[in-house]
Amino acid sequence: MTAVPEPEGNTRGLLKSMLVIASAQFATIAIRILRAKIMAMMLGPAGIGLLSIVYNFQQLGTQAAGLGLPMSGVRELAATRADDTEVAQVRRVLIVALALQGGLAMVAVWAMREPLAIWLMGEAGHVTQIGLVGVAMFLFLLASSQDTLLQGMRRIGDLGRVMVLGTLAGSIVGVLAIWILGMDGLIWMILAEALAVLIVAWFYARRLPLPDPGWLTPGELLKRWWPMVRLGMVFMLGGLLTTATLLLVRTLITRELGLVAAGQFAAAWTITMIYVGFMLDAMAKDYYPRLTEVIDDQAASSRLMNDQMHLALALGGPILLLMIGLAPWATWLLYSNEFGAAATLIQWQMAGNVFKLASWVLAFSFIAARRGALFLGLEFLFNFLFLVVVFLGSSVVGLDIAGIAFLISYMAYFGLVMIFANWKSGFRWQSGPLKLFVLHVVLALTLLVVARMDHSAGAAAGIIISMVTAFIGLHAVISRSGQHGRVVSRISRAYAIIGWPVRSNR
Repeated sequence: MTAVPEPEGNTRGLLKSMLVIASAQFATIAIRILRAKIMAMMLGPAGIGLLSIVYNFQQLGTQAAGLGLPMSGVRELAATRADDTEVAQVRRVLIVALALQGGLAMVAVWAMREPLAIWLMGEAGHVTQIGLVGVAMFLFLLASSQDTLLQGMRRIGDLGRVMVLGTLAGSIVGVLAIWILGMDGLIWMILAEALAVLIVAWFYARRLPLPDPGWLTPGELLKRWWPMVRLGMVFMLGGLLTTATLLLVRTLITRELGLVAAGQFAAAWTITMIYVGFMLDAMAKDYYPRLTEVIDDQAASSRLMNDQMHLALALGGPILLLMIGLAPWATWLLYSNEFGAAATLIQWQMAGNVFKLASWVLAFSFIAARRGALFLGLEFLFNFLFLVVVFLGSSVVGLDIAGIAFLISYMAYFGLVMIFANWKSGFRWQSGPLKLFVLHVVLALTLLVVARMDHSAGAAAGIIISMVTAFIGLHAVISRSGQHGRVVSRISRAYAIIGWPVRSNR
């Protein structure tokens, strides 16, 4: 039987991985912020809107062609990582399968580039760019075979390097291409990022000390490929639902409210996802493989879920609260004065992200336990509700409905995920994570009301509340992870001086 780490060990390991991914994310965020600022000045909202549609289409195609193999591959690697021969064979299957699947996707997109351009843009003015998206799909899928290996083996530092270097290369090439070619240069940003991710991921994956599995016959490849596809298809459909819904929402906004409104939505979505992304990435890259290893032990998996919930809220919650208050200034700083309408969307979406963080911690238990139908059903309900609310409310409320729908949908999603996590995975709230969750929900909704009434009051309240919750969250993290290290010991002494000593929470 696999040994289950103690709660403090869980927390320290999760915290270390989250800090590594957070560091990579902060570097990536800085690159993307600078890139978005330059693009906003060079192309305006219309250029941001076009890039968002092309990116969204690339993600949609990559997910569909991948058949969920990156997700199921991580689970397969995490479950067998003690056996180097098994890991090497899974790696070989991933490379061959994703290369073939990516090649088919590339050919299909190029052959259908004109009707796809008309469907996405309403006209055939960007046919070549849409066709080249197929090449990016092929490169990203090939890179994901190596990314999946690094993730399954929990090589978190290498994953961070792949993330930063890929974004940096894509941004440099893309900005230069836009400067030279204008709107026609947007596709080179995506192609350069895909190629850079492939090269860097391959470099680090090759350094793993794995035996050569030899050539696998077509029958052997198929035998290992099919079970992974059966599992991956369910999770692929869940991701596909989300990506397709986002694409439909952007297309709906473009047709109902114009390309400028689509650019406002894209700007808000980018900022929203950037500031919650480092938490979700940490969950996907480290927490998910950890949870897979202990999912059959309900007590251990429930303890791990509570540890991750506590860390996600303690570290991510203050940032979400701060962004609710500072959204108008963030859009001005990161984009320009033309993106004022995006601020309201950001405020609604940041409030919804409190529920999203908590939901994702629990939803990973369905993936780890191979409960694909349950995971897919819940993803469908969220995306269906989000799309319906936007569709019904866009003509009445306008662009703001996209933010309102995000909050409503994640509140409903969280309620359902919590019920099923309790029923199917044996999840039980511990008092610390539950109190922290309730605190952040109350503060986020209150701050949303204040910020909508007065921008200055919202900014002041956001700064104060985020500082207070960060202070509370740091205390909670040290309590669960233990007082290890000189810096942490000094922080603990500071808490003791003010009459709130840190005690170990086992």
